[in-house]
Amino acid sequence: MRKTILVLFGGCSSEHGVSLQSAQAVLEHLDRDRYQPLMAGITKTGQWLCYRGPVSAIGDGSWERDRAVLTPCALAPDRDRHQLLLLGERIGRISFDAAFPILHGKNGEDGTVQGLLELAGVPVVGCGTLSSALCMDKHRAHLLARLAGVDVPRGAVFDQGASPQALEAAGLGLGYPLFVKPVRAGSSFGITRIARPEQLAAAAQAAFFHDREILLEEAVPGFEVGCAVMGSPDEGELTAGLVDEIQLSGGFFDFEEKYTLKTSAIHCPARIAPEKAAEVQEAAKRVYRALDCRVFARVDFFLTPEGRVVFNEANTIPGFTAHSRYPAMMKGIGLDFPALLDRLVELGAGA
Repeated sequence: MRKTILVLFGGCSSEHGVSLQSAQAVLEHLDRDRYQPLMAGITKTGQWLCYRGPVSAIGDGSWERDRAVLTPCALAPDRDRHQLLLLGERIGRISFDAAFPILHGKNGEDGTVQGLLELAGVPVVGCGTLSSALCMDKHRAHLLARLAGVDVPRGAVFDQGASPQALEAAGLGLGYPLFVKPVRAGSSFGITRIARPEQLAAAAQAAFFHDREILLEEAVPGFEVGCAVMGSPDEGELTAGLVDEIQLSGGFFDFEEKYTLKTSAIHCPARIAPEKAAEVQEAAKRVYRALDCRVFARVDFFLTPEGRVVFNEANTIPGFTAHSRYPAMMKGIGLDFPALLDRLVELGAGA
């Protein structure tokens, strides 16, 4: 019998549109002989809608326009049966076996939805509540990675009550250029690279718009590399994909560059020695375990001119179009997109 997988997409996040594109790609490549998708979109205002229309309408956001294929819904809290409650005129229940949240950023990748699913006893295709929250929190993720023996950038954390003098002193201590980041935000939202002290106040204000805590972080020389990791540490050996490399012509890998590649390029495999790639893969597995990740995550690093591998961040729900970095890394070790999705659902749903 086919398992029914609740696929959640959209969400109350600045990355709502990216989630739609990822979800459409996943639904188009999910093996329908093995899995029956149950689609539920979350609007930007937080409404849950059971969607029965064509998958092709999800990516561009037009799925919300046809009310005939939409039914307000909610997750049933019963732990003994996994069901989506249909509300409004079509009252009813639809049973499912596991949930696959394809939600990027806040209110989806930060442990909130994962906590709701775990409260209802629903198996999750992806990281759980704790690891999702930790990976979204750049400061605390760095603390745990350091304890696991992985290098991290130097930085300082401040809340909204911090004085301008304290920020200025930290900036001088770290040295310029440096990055000002929200502690908890996805896809580089609110991040500014500054070269002079007089830019600090405006950068801090931009970061505080996205979170109540901000991080001042040294600019690590070199370039970014990433590694896809798959598996559950308590169930066997982890699988690492190829290491990729981000080539920048200037600036940093912000939201626009991540999804347009106007002035940057991604090389997979990375143009580094095999021994260094293996070091990145091992560091990625170490961080993955330290942050309690399971099923899948992408772990990103800086590679310095001296060859230091420095942890940047872990993404628990990375981009999931067929051409995104995570699927590309896994394709490099022989897992095409449909096969990758099969494996992920097997890991999360116990298929």
